[in-house]
Amino acid sequence: MLARSIVIATLGALASAHMAMVKPCSYYTPGNNCPDPPAGQSVDYSLTSPLARDAPFCKYTVPYDKPVETWTAGQTVDIEFNKDGGAGHGGGHCQFSISYDGKNFAVVHEVLRHCFYNGPSTSNTPDVRSYSFALPEDLPNSDNAIFAWTWVNKQGEREFYCGTSNVAITGSSSSSYTGKEMTIANHDGYETIPEFGDDYDTGLDLYEKAKTITVSPGGSAGSGSGSGDDQRKEESGTEAPSASDLVADSASVTSAVAENSPDAGEGASDNTDAGAEDT
Repeated sequence: MLARSIVIATLGALASAHMAMVKPCSYYTPGNNCPDPPAGQSVDYSLTSPLARDAPFCKYTVPYDKPVETWTAGQTVDIEFNKDGGAGHGGGHCQFSISYDGKNFAVVHEVLRHCFYNGPSTSNTPDVRSYSFALPEDLPNSDNAIFAWTWVNKQGEREFYCGTSNVAITGSSSSSYTGKEMTIANHDGYETIPEFGDDYDTGLDLYEKAKTITVSPGGSAGSGSGSGDDQRKEESGTEAPSASDLVADSASVTSAVAENSPDAGEGASDNTDAGAEDT
């Protein structure tokens, strides 16, 4: 009874806080038909909180014991956020990315400028609470890929939100996926994107200059054009951490994906920014 009361209270808190990805289940979503956290981990009762500036990327690095959803490369997936309440902070930039090692994340979809809204807004009440988009057809198969949602809010405290989940990828003949590197901002050692005001292009230069990377179950490496390393800045003569440095315990994630067995072949991605909000 006590546990049930805690879950109900927590779901109520989700309704009155910020935004959180609840489908697929973020680590470690309370209730909502999500699995229990892995051994040694606890339910996240502050799921909607932004990432602390000195926290490892997306808070947690210990994966679920098994994937929470199975996706087919090329299929349309539905990503859902807390259904009631929540603060959308007038919009901002969202990205959805995939990783096979928990350290290197390549973008598969992005919603720039007006994430959670249908257009310009100063409201804290979101218009949009779900997104549907087609996965790239060249995502390699995996029993436990890491899917991430990230968000830089338009207005309010300068924050970086993220949620990660484990998904299985099937139906692919590709051994790797190439796309833009996920953008990180408003975090220790990274650029701070100021409030947008009426300029919804604020911060887009960081997204546009992201370098191209290739991710795969067998390992990830940077490639192609772009200057993604420029999103990190130097403070007091010390280079800021890379995305991989922000993973507190990459060994646990690496172990979870060690058994992945991609099929032969390699495809190319086409993640273009159409200049609109949803790309």
